[in-house]
Amino acid sequence: MDCDHELWMGYAIQEALKAKNQNEIPIGAIVVFKDKIISRAHNSSISSSDATSHAEINSIRMACKEINNYRLPGMDLYVTLEPCAMCYGAIIHARISRVIFGAYDPKTGVCGSSIKLHEQKCFNHIPEIIGGVLEEKCSLILKDFFNEKRN
Repeated sequence: MDCDHELWMGYAIQEALKAKNQNEIPIGAIVVFKDKIISRAHNSSISSSDATSHAEINSIRMACKEINNYRLPGMDLYVTLEPCAMCYGAIIHARISRVIFGAYDPKTGVCGSSIKLHEQKCFNHIPEIIGGVLEEKCSLILKDFFNEKRN
């Protein structure tokens, strides 16, 4: 595995920890272009009362504003949890080149777990998908968060 993936995922993990500290579901994401972080974000659905305020969506929105374009060709999205269908749709529309995620999500993940949307031929853009980068660390952040909530 490319050691740069682990480096970049570390920044996404920092975002996930920010979300956790704000009592949000701890998922973080960054957009990278030519070895530079263009945006970084985390889940904020609870605090913003916005069901669409996932880490991926927030990071894509910020990246689009940063480069003043609604498309992000050649850019990589690092996210600590496998994207859901909503986020995958945003990834396609933004033309993200690669999605690199940490933990697999057997309930709502659409990049290999519950379904493989990236293998469907109906989309006009299909990003490269790389899963399982720092999977254990990403998964543990979520498990700890939900264990704390239950106790």
